[in-house]
Amino acid sequence: MTLCMVGTGYVGLVSGACFAETGQTVVCADKDESKIQMLEGGKIPIFEPGLEEVVERSVAAGRLSFTSDVAAAIRDAEVVFVAVGTPPRADGGADLSAVDAVARSVAEHAEREMVLVLKSTVPVGTNRRVRRIVADAPHPIHVVSNPEFLKEGEAVNDFLRPDRVVIGCDSDDEFARGVMSRLYHPVCLDRNRMVWMDPASAELTKYVANTMLAMRISFMNEISQLCEKVGADVHSVRHGVGSDSRIGPKFLYAGPGYGGSCFPKDVKALVHTAREAGLELELVATTDRVNARQKGVLLRKIRAHFADDLRGKRIAVWGVAFKPRTDDIRDSASLTLVDALLADGAEVILHDPEALDNARARYGDRVEYAATAYGAAEGADALCLLTEWREYQNPDFGRLKEQMRGTLLLDGRNIWSTYGLRGQGFHYDGIGVHGS
Repeated sequence: MTLCMVGTGYVGLVSGACFAETGQTVVCADKDESKIQMLEGGKIPIFEPGLEEVVERSVAAGRLSFTSDVAAAIRDAEVVFVAVGTPPRADGGADLSAVDAVARSVAEHAEREMVLVLKSTVPVGTNRRVRRIVADAPHPIHVVSNPEFLKEGEAVNDFLRPDRVVIGCDSDDEFARGVMSRLYHPVCLDRNRMVWMDPASAELTKYVANTMLAMRISFMNEISQLCEKVGADVHSVRHGVGSDSRIGPKFLYAGPGYGGSCFPKDVKALVHTAREAGLELELVATTDRVNARQKGVLLRKIRAHFADDLRGKRIAVWGVAFKPRTDDIRDSASLTLVDALLADGAEVILHDPEALDNARARYGDRVEYAATAYGAAEGADALCLLTEWREYQNPDFGRLKEQMRGTLLLDGRNIWSTYGLRGQGFHYDGIGVHGS
């Protein structure tokens, strides 16, 4: 089949390249001509392990191409995927203007019966909304909801070896069901991972899944605060709780608050969806509030250490991306910390293996950028670990002691809590841990 992937952002590019990897002919379309020129020149605009190799193979084989002529790509396609952005509005709801624009273009330019797949994260009712837009198209347009569940840093593997493929489709729509079954058959050879449901349930599943994970993070972050008050260790608590097979160990790590392109936006969107339906999801709303408070945890520790006077203090920050193996800094806890440090008059120097270009686009010359982690620590009064990149996990602390002006180490990921750093002359502090 010939697929058109409208949108070459994170979801669209990964999905399009991976469909091409399974043998489909895919055209990734985007009205952003500069991005298309970059892709045609062999440059990948995002850092995602394994993606560049998949793109190179599929382009060389003639299965993957890029265009800024969205209308032409739609005309040639048998299946159109909507993978455009749905940024949050001020009220927490999703901006669906880009989704609507693609739907109108499909209604105008489709030249055959086709399937229109909503891959973007969209609120409940969007499938129904899009159906109304394409209802008067000259050819039948089958609208399917197929939310993505790609983890940044693991997206290629997640697509090609998914836990599940959620498909929202009317039970009597045999045409759409047949097309979607064929598309995902290559990634379901060992077992059927396709989970069929109605479109509204598929739309809601995406939000509920991300919110459930965010809720676990916020819960453990609250428990980490209690651990500090009563002298418990959140590592031990996490291990004890996560060993229960009913709970499991994932997403129980205390830290500086979740970020990224999904959790913050989806939690707020779920609250908004419920309020539109006349409900208040109190656990969900609290999850968001707890996360906002947690993003200030390292700043509070820095201020306490320096008696609320950060003027002229040199603070090194290791990690700007919201998680390892990505260059995505959206809603990263690092940004909250850096913004506050600058407001308090501190000098900030950043290091990240992949995200410095994105950080530079945000901060310009308001902060310094180090080519190496140790370069960032040179002359620092404090060093803050925000992102658990592997190169930060076991540094040469003797070298850090010689390079730093101060002794404060703030470990936002509790990586160094068992390294005996206080005995080495550092003032070590983590999140909800005893430290040593």
